[in-house]
Amino acid sequence: MSDLTALDRIRGLLIPVLPEPISDPGYLDLLGEASPAGSPAQRLMRSGFLPRIYERFWRPALVGAVKGPLGPDTGQEEALVRAMLALGPADLVLDVACGPGNITRALARDIDDGLVVGIDASATMLARAVRDTAPGHIGYVRGDAVNLPFRPASFDAVSCMAALYLFDRPFEALAGMARVLRPGGRIALMTTRRLPLAGPVNDLVGAVSGIRMFGDREVTDALTRLGFSGVRQKVYGLMQFVSGRLA
Repeated sequence: MSDLTALDRIRGLLIPVLPEPISDPGYLDLLGEASPAGSPAQRLMRSGFLPRIYERFWRPALVGAVKGPLGPDTGQEEALVRAMLALGPADLVLDVACGPGNITRALARDIDDGLVVGIDASATMLARAVRDTAPGHIGYVRGDAVNLPFRPASFDAVSCMAALYLFDRPFEALAGMARVLRPGGRIALMTTRRLPLAGPVNDLVGAVSGIRMFGDREVTDALTRLGFSGVRQKVYGLMQFVSGRLA
């Protein structure tokens, strides 16, 4: 399957009233020139510098330190999210805030006739994702990860790894992920957790960086309210992995 075919398939998943995506080499662009200011962390993700070092240096060093010495490394993270989603070869999968596409490509290993879609607001991250992705059943969209541009019940699985804590409205983002999942669809998340008994420190981190520190029950309870069953959580240091299945 060619890249064009993957992008054509993605067009069929988009909400019909949306404007026609801007043609851009390798991905569909729904944002055009829009580039909101955002928090310091959000601005860094849209920079031209970070995509060049993100997967090799930035993510292993920063996220690895936050997970602690017993946390999974990058390869183990990929294996964990694939296990949480239990993908079938014909599944349609959405990777929210996909960055340079490392998780997107890892999920595609389990897909044959299906499709994996990565969505991100950063043009620089998507340019890197496209560059590093071989032609096949993967396609990318530049769009809003909170107000997902896809039709309801479009996907069999959704992942959002190391990004939910950057969103201005994370619980609206979770509701959007639930909206685009089919009944029985699976979700896998990796996000932050608050330092126990250190409320002021957690609040300071959020105020300075724009990174939200979630309580141990915030994300799991949110998924339960959205109709997910079998919600599970694995905790490593200041990071948590959460999964569930939509009823």
